[in-house]
Amino acid sequence: MGVYRDWCCPRMTALFMRHRHFLPYRRRALAWSQGHVLELGAGAGDNLPLYPHAVTRVTAVEPSGWLLDRVRERGSALGRAVTPLQAGAESIPLPDASVDTVVSTWTLCSVGDLAASLVEARRVLRPGGRFLFVEHGLGPTPGLQRWQHRLDPVWSRLAGGCHLNRAMDQAVRESGLRLEGLETGFFPSGPRWLTYMYEGVARAQD
Repeated sequence: MGVYRDWCCPRMTALFMRHRHFLPYRRRALAWSQGHVLELGAGAGDNLPLYPHAVTRVTAVEPSGWLLDRVRERGSALGRAVTPLQAGAESIPLPDASVDTVVSTWTLCSVGDLAASLVEARRVLRPGGRFLFVEHGLGPTPGLQRWQHRLDPVWSRLAGGCHLNRAMDQAVRESGLRLEGLETGFFPSGPRWLTYMYEGVARAQD
């Protein structure tokens, strides 16, 4: 969810993201992945065991060197081809149209520039490639949204740049990706201002 994703406490991120309730979200999103996958904000590699056989290679983008070490270890233990890249989602060191799938699970809430990150995802996708995402963000009602807007400045400072009030579906559409499927709803536990989920599939234009 972006909580504690900043450089000073990646270990807390890794522990938090292993909450059992995250697993069904991961499974649903990753079931659509195939070919060469680029994973944004790969964390400690919690998605690696869940990729289907259709995935031939994973490039893991993560700004934390400590977490990238965990990705290397986990990829090696699983026998999976993983290329770690220490970088932010706003500037991905890959050529245009070079991957088949881009995956983001609870990463876009904490990137410094959401629009730039999504444009980069679109840039590296081959025509027809899929962008798969699970994120939390702006809630569905005006009352909840008001609370999220009020809390966001304080929360983002306390929580490693995590934002509460990003409308993920709107941001994906504005990036030029074609949104093909979207499910929304609240996470099974936690405060409602933090737990409104977006599960989506978008596609790069042919």
